[in-house]
Amino acid sequence: MIDRFVEEVDFLSIGTNDLIQYTVAVDRGNERIASLYSAAHPAVIQLIKDVVRAGQRAKIDVSLCGEMGGEPEYVMLLLGLGLRSFSMNAGAVPRVKQRVRSVAIDACARFARRVMEQSDPARIAELVQGFGTAGGDASRGP
Repeated sequence: MIDRFVEEVDFLSIGTNDLIQYTVAVDRGNERIASLYSAAHPAVIQLIKDVVRAGQRAKIDVSLCGEMGGEPEYVMLLLGLGLRSFSMNAGAVPRVKQRVRSVAIDACARFARRVMEQSDPARIAELVQGFGTAGGDASRGP
C-alpha cells in the first residue's frame, strides 16, 4: 500500500522492531521463539527497499528507527538500499558513525544488490556480518 500512502503523507518512517516482528510473525519477547526474530529475513529487507523506493519516487523523506538502525552491520545494508536518516540510541552512534565513515556509498549499493539476490536469512546474516571486515572489503564491496 506504500504507493498510495505516499500520496497522503509528508514523510515516511520505518520502525524496524515492529516491522520485523509482524513480518516474520515472531514475538521477540517470547523466549521460546525469539531466536526466529531476524532482521536478515528477505521479506523484511524487501519491505524496507519498497518503502525507500516509494519515498524516493514521491520525493518524500524516509527515516528509520528501531534496533536495526543502531547495528553498524545493518546500517551498511540500509545505506545501500537508499536510507540516509537513522534514529538510534545514543550508545550506538559512535560505532555506527565509525562504520559509515569507513565505507563508500557505492560499495553499500553493490552490497545491497547482492543481499537482495538472497532468499536464506542465514546467508543474508552471514553477508551482513562479513561486509566491511577482513573477508569483505567495504571500499570495493563484496
